[in-house]
Amino acid sequence: MTENKPLAGKTMLMSGGSRGIGLAIALRAAADGANIALLAKTDTPHPKLEGTVHSAAEQIRAAGGKALPIVGDVRDDESVIDAVLKTQGEFGGIDIVVNNASVIDLSGSLDLAAKKYDLMQDVNVRGTFMLSRAAVPVLKEAPNPHILSLSPPLNITPRWLGAHTGYTLAKYGMTMATLGLAAEFATDGIAANTLWPRTTIATAAVQFALGGDRMMKVSRTPEIYADAAYAVLTKPAREYTGQTLIVEDVLEADGVTDFSGYAAVPGTPDDQLFPDIFLD
Repeated sequence: MTENKPLAGKTMLMSGGSRGIGLAIALRAAADGANIALLAKTDTPHPKLEGTVHSAAEQIRAAGGKALPIVGDVRDDESVIDAVLKTQGEFGGIDIVVNNASVIDLSGSLDLAAKKYDLMQDVNVRGTFMLSRAAVPVLKEAPNPHILSLSPPLNITPRWLGAHTGYTLAKYGMTMATLGLAAEFATDGIAANTLWPRTTIATAAVQFALGGDRMMKVSRTPEIYADAAYAVLTKPAREYTGQTLIVEDVLEADGVTDFSGYAAVPGTPDDQLFPDIFLD
């Protein structure tokens, strides 16, 4: 480890990561010279969303990291075990698990298809739990092990509980699984935290699911999430765990006060950015 590149030679196993926030986090770690294993099912391009696990791996290598693209499904137990074993075999261990894979559907309860409810539970909650759990024996051997889930604080106000109950359950489930792991493995020195942005983030998934180009113009770039994740993952694991963290708060605590460079449309004032869900 070098002083200015704390993730040099560290190994990150991420669910998803073919595009958007996950890829931005992977590229930030790759800039240090980290090893990145991506467990994703995007072997071929999505008809509406750019990027595959293979194109992501190429970008990771170009950024200075090593990449291991693993085509698989976080819903499938064999895929999860295979990803952990392949990552350990390729890079000699696992230092970081990032639970990035997530399905979003903001339908009300009466409009939400049962299959979509199941998909959100399987990917968001079960996937987070199973991938983290499978990696724990390997994480125990790491000098500064972290689990990071991209999920919100547990805001149980009626406003958010009732906004889109199926999706809320799935995202809060990710958070509860992560906080549970933090408590369960605290004595082993494994940090487990969640991270969520104060504003919407300009990704293809947001554009696709939340409202097109208008949402993109009032959002911040994925790089703000990546910089905050980097800050979390370089903290001492035994001292920095069991927290539901906010992207901007993490950066402010590290001395970043000007977020203007993260606006998806340069020059957009902070007060015109769209607040993300689950935060009051």
